[in-house]
Amino acid sequence: MADLGAISLWIALALSSYATIGSVLGKLRGVPALVESSRKAVYVLMLVMLVGTLSLVTAFISRDFEIAYVAGHSSRAMPDIFTWVAFYAGNEGSLLYISFVLSVMSAIAIWLAPAKLRESLPYTVATLMLVQTFFIAVMAVMANPFEKLPVVPLDGEGINPLLTHFGMFFHPPALMAGLIGITIPFAFALGSLLGKQTKDEWVDVGRVWGIITWALLASGLLLGSWWAYTILGWGGFWFWDPVENAAFMPWLGLTAFVHSIMVQKRRGMFRMWNIVLINIAFSLALYGMFMNRGGPVPSVHSFGASSLGWIFLLFLAVGTIVPFAIFFWRFNLLKSAQNLDSMLSREAAFLINNLLLLGIAFVTLWGTVYPLISRAVGSGQEITVARPFYDQVNGPLLLALIFLMGVGPLLPWRRANFASLRRSLLLPVAFAVGVAAVLLVLGMRQPYALLGFCLGAVVAAGIFIEWWRGTSSRHRSSGESYPMAFMRLIAANRPRYGGYIVHLAVVMVALGVLGSSFFNTQRDVVLAEGDSAELGGYRMEYIGTRSIPFPDRTEFLSTVQVYREGQLLETMIATRTFYPSFNMASTRAAIRSTPVEDFFVVPSENLPDGSVGFRILVNPMIWWMWVAGPVLVLGTVIALWPQPVRETARVPSKVRVPVGSTPGPA
Repeated sequence: MADLGAISLWIALALSSYATIGSVLGKLRGVPALVESSRKAVYVLMLVMLVGTLSLVTAFISRDFEIAYVAGHSSRAMPDIFTWVAFYAGNEGSLLYISFVLSVMSAIAIWLAPAKLRESLPYTVATLMLVQTFFIAVMAVMANPFEKLPVVPLDGEGINPLLTHFGMFFHPPALMAGLIGITIPFAFALGSLLGKQTKDEWVDVGRVWGIITWALLASGLLLGSWWAYTILGWGGFWFWDPVENAAFMPWLGLTAFVHSIMVQKRRGMFRMWNIVLINIAFSLALYGMFMNRGGPVPSVHSFGASSLGWIFLLFLAVGTIVPFAIFFWRFNLLKSAQNLDSMLSREAAFLINNLLLLGIAFVTLWGTVYPLISRAVGSGQEITVARPFYDQVNGPLLLALIFLMGVGPLLPWRRANFASLRRSLLLPVAFAVGVAAVLLVLGMRQPYALLGFCLGAVVAAGIFIEWWRGTSSRHRSSGESYPMAFMRLIAANRPRYGGYIVHLAVVMVALGVLGSSFFNTQRDVVLAEGDSAELGGYRMEYIGTRSIPFPDRTEFLSTVQVYREGQLLETMIATRTFYPSFNMASTRAAIRSTPVEDFFVVPSENLPDGSVGFRILVNPMIWWMWVAGPVLVLGTVIALWPQPVRETARVPSKVRVPVGSTPGPA
């Protein structure tokens, strides 16, 4: 498998290089056959990358420890189910995964590219393949996943214990696919500039791929938060870690792009701005990959010590400077068809939304790189930036963003007046005031939390009112039942109502963040068998711990019973696992989750006398964060689902049809 995989890399490198050069030369010299052959090379490349990927997966399944990467990330004791996780657990395998995903996405994107992009498509192919060439070349020369060991060990080192979690099957693949997937809309944008198709020809394909990659990144971030919440043992879900930030920032850039591209599609505006946004998103994605592979800021998410930092930094510089240089070169061709008529309009709301998102991205980037700046300009002392900075600066910006989510969809295109805006906001604001009154009665006094819940109420109320009005109108006009009217309402304008569902998912995430951030309670205790502890109206009794030995680890399963008002709610098992080869322990929290709050317990230490140290938390409303994930995916699927094509009968202009007659078949 090692030889087959290594050969596939070199064949892939030749194909990607050929497709890059052939596309450009064929276009410039007017050789359609060369352009076509370069395009077909993209499809062949996908198959070759599939061979390489399957070769490494097979090596893991067969425990082929002749391959250094397999020996370093698996062992005979590793359950076979984690083979896929081990595949991308390290630097070399993750690069192979990224290259494979990019090859699949590129092949699909080129195959489905509309005919109207014919003039710019060769440049799009060249851009995609140039990025692909970089990743394959890095693997072939510097980080070969098929490199052989001079002496084959009897067993491998094993998989990182923190990766033995269900979420690892989805979190890293989604996140990496989202980061590299930004290349697709970026390539179409850059191709349109180079091919002088600078109107709106690329908008539809840019929007679709922008939403796909946005959803992948959003899903990856949510799944990563869930993984951190259940396995890391501290009871939180977001630490503002440098690599967390490096994945969050491209998502912010893409969020701005997918909103702004709708304005270009609808009104022919923001042509320059959308090129800038997708360039920024692509640069931030490259920055994320740089941080994961030898970046200068330490992170628990990075692939350890790596010699690839400098090459990814160089690629980041080229991937930022060159696209913006091309943008300025073609600047005069990017004049928008329409101008902004009023700041009180949906277009203006989208623009302000974009600026807020970029502001959050800039603050996050500043916090990430500030330790380096402090080290360089100071006396060598590094000043780190922690969660309070991000909360204090990004918190108000995120609240303003939620406010725009509620107001923006209620504004008309082109121009609104204050009277119509007041009528549109009357019911949502009234609902939010009611929510505020209830929360005040219940004792909520935190201003930020109160404001956040009220803004979320405005967004949710505005969406439900829109749905109700549209459903009622269809019910009255067609006689459809309310459920059928609602389903057909969504089907009639899928991008709009799919976007509303995504907005609801964002509100659900906001509820989880607000509840768990402002109102969680925590207690650390040491309990012997039969002891109990109380927190937030709950009483937890420790029943006992049993240990289960495995070849590579020992699992300690602690049984606890949770009571409320003297009534047994649930018997739960919290797990702590020790891995001697890694000299580390991983935990698996026991969680009783409801829409109201989570009761969270995780063992932090097993003491010699049989007692156990526990961390106990009550996290209000965090359940809504995890439910938001499927809702977000549903909204994305609806927004992307093709609208049915309505065919209309046309009468030839030269055929005169008598009044009252019906044209026959052609």
